[in-house]
Amino acid sequence: MSRTSIPVDEETKERLDGLKRDDETWDEFLQRITSDREPMTFGAWDDDEADEAMERLRDGRERPER
Repeated sequence: MSRTSIPVDEETKERLDGLKRDDETWDEFLQRITSDREPMTFGAWDDDEADEAMERLRDGRERPER
């Protein structure tokens, strides 16, 4: 299988980092978000709502495991 690089600016990379699960590769992540089985809807939230959701996700990932 061939490999490729996709250049993105830092802000885009940070946003993608926030959506990517810790246990998946970048290839798995991109396949997941482009899959017909689990579609993502862009534009559902305004920037403030999206930022708040992203912060909550990050906070949840930082909680110690019980």
